[in-house]
Amino acid sequence: MIQQTRKAIGRIIPPSIQKHNWGRTTLIGLPWFWLALFFLLPFLFVLKISLSEAALMQPPYLPFIRGIEDGLVTLVVNFSNYTLIFEDPLYVNALLNSMQIAAISTLLTLIIGYPMAYAIAKAPKHWRLPLLMLIILPFWTSFLIRVYAWIGILKNNGLFNNALMWLGITDQPIEILYTPVAVYIGIIYSYLPFVILPLYATLIRMDNSLLEAAADLGCKPWKQFLTITLPLSLPGIIAGSMLVFIPVMGEFVIPDLLGGPNSLMIGKLMWTEFFSNKDWPVASALAVTLLIILIIPFVLWQHYERRQEEKRS
Repeated sequence: MIQQTRKAIGRIIPPSIQKHNWGRTTLIGLPWFWLALFFLLPFLFVLKISLSEAALMQPPYLPFIRGIEDGLVTLVVNFSNYTLIFEDPLYVNALLNSMQIAAISTLLTLIIGYPMAYAIAKAPKHWRLPLLMLIILPFWTSFLIRVYAWIGILKNNGLFNNALMWLGITDQPIEILYTPVAVYIGIIYSYLPFVILPLYATLIRMDNSLLEAAADLGCKPWKQFLTITLPLSLPGIIAGSMLVFIPVMGEFVIPDLLGGPNSLMIGKLMWTEFFSNKDWPVASALAVTLLIILIIPFVLWQHYERRQEEKRS
């Protein structure tokens, strides 16, 4: 009976389909379906809006298809939103300022985070988990509450200025809040774990016998770090840098709360265009431009990974 059933199935379903690994296809296809549904499709909607014209209607932009006459569809594509971004100094300065803040913030988080990740990786095993928990602990609190806490710390009558005046270091409060310094402090505090964790994961897998061999050959500790530790930790440095640089480029909350009205970043400008000016096409063009800019470091990372794979093989 079973053999007859198999023969019947074989006559109905081709052998190529019978041999196909549907489990593997499903496992690979689900993430691609997820990306297509929640990334590609929304991006296409944003791209469509960016190529339209603003209008006093709901939604506040004109449709692509303006009319159908004699069986011909009239499509109107507007590229002026993109030309405006690169011609208007406001948008150009916002892009450049966002890049500058993101680059400096990434560099500072690396300078602060690398020694912390190195110390955790070299700590005794029973101390590593508690130290990592201290790094992750702030994530258990709302991001918005943590940023608001810095307002209380950095304002003129806040904790930091009161401590300085109590210690006699200064006679009057130092203006920190609503300055670029406050923005950098908020960004570094918020994104520091994104640097420490990839670096720790890289450093903990490093072969310590290489350092021991270098020490036996008379290599000084600083030279061991520059020639062995630093090159081997490069994947963690690149991964941590991308995890900081990419979200900081579009950061809105920290510049708005700590930087004040004079803080000009692309995320804040997009919010203004969307909700204040109701200019959805320009805001969408800014979002698409930002995405294209952020693809560049991702492509460079993929190129670096490919070269590393070729070297290993």
